[in-house]
Amino acid sequence: MSRFAGILGNRSSTRKAPPEVTAPETAAPEVVAKEPSVTDASKAFVAAHIDRAAEIGRELAALVATPDAFVEAIEKGFAELGDPANLESMNRITPGLGIALGVRLPLMEAAHKAFKRETKGVPAAQLRNLVERLVANSISEIRWFGMWDMERLLAKNPDKTWELMRVAAHEATEWITVDTLAHPYATGILREPRRWSDLQAFVHSPSRWERRLVGSTIATLPHVRHAGAKDKGVASRGLMLIGMLIGDSEPDVQKALSWALRSLAPIDEAAVVAFVERETANARKTNDGNRAWVIRDTLAKLPKETAKTLKPQLDGLRRRPAAANTKRSTSAGAAPRPANSSREE
Repeated sequence: MSRFAGILGNRSSTRKAPPEVTAPETAAPEVVAKEPSVTDASKAFVAAHIDRAAEIGRELAALVATPDAFVEAIEKGFAELGDPANLESMNRITPGLGIALGVRLPLMEAAHKAFKRETKGVPAAQLRNLVERLVANSISEIRWFGMWDMERLLAKNPDKTWELMRVAAHEATEWITVDTLAHPYATGILREPRRWSDLQAFVHSPSRWERRLVGSTIATLPHVRHAGAKDKGVASRGLMLIGMLIGDSEPDVQKALSWALRSLAPIDEAAVVAFVERETANARKTNDGNRAWVIRDTLAKLPKETAKTLKPQLDGLRRRPAAANTKRSTSAGAAPRPANSSREE
């Protein structure tokens, strides 16, 4: 499962048809070269830059002890790897993205893999100082690169790493950052189950991005390589939090909740089916289009008979722009603003 999906640019583009040419009847048929697809172009770009990406990762590993030099090097190196076509795609599908370079995911992964391999013995304090610098950087890809190393820090200094993760979540302004943070959050919860309370605090957050993090973390949990990732207890606790958020009026939150339900279905199908049946009844009773959208988007991963039964019950229940939240949580228990956060309310 990729750390953040949808930014590789592998989407069909809309191109103008070539002008029609009327040839004489006796002319041989013209052979027109096929224009490369967006997917072909992205693959070619990655192939041309993958070795350089790994080289950049190794160069960065030698600079861990000098954060200023590291930041300068990663900014320069990632600028080399930026693809204007991918940057255009990223800006189109990610409102609020801010500054980005258009580095394709496989190139970032190649750089990080080389960096991680060369820095296995780096002291935790040194790595944490570097990660703090990276996640505060103005360039999106550099922040994500730093977030990937939060998972490494959780094993060495969990308390300070959780502080850093909370600040990053509080300052998130778009879905790629949130879904990238879901990986260290999921890893941290599996390492220390008491951290479920950190996730529950976001249920009450006024920030739609912190609320989205609840759903994306639950969706990510079954895919983490850690003991207990596929236990029914994960489904049970996840469904409890989804139950507190379902009915949220923000589409970004709704998408994460349906993603979470689809991810939990293989772990405990019976529990997810019971949950969806119950929430379908609630949506029907209250004419709740927000709740109905999440359920409808989940049906594809449920048994065919369940989907066949529930789908007609959701007919006519649509999201309305001015509809109020119907979620069970309120802002009364909102999580406190993290120390060191720079975001203004």
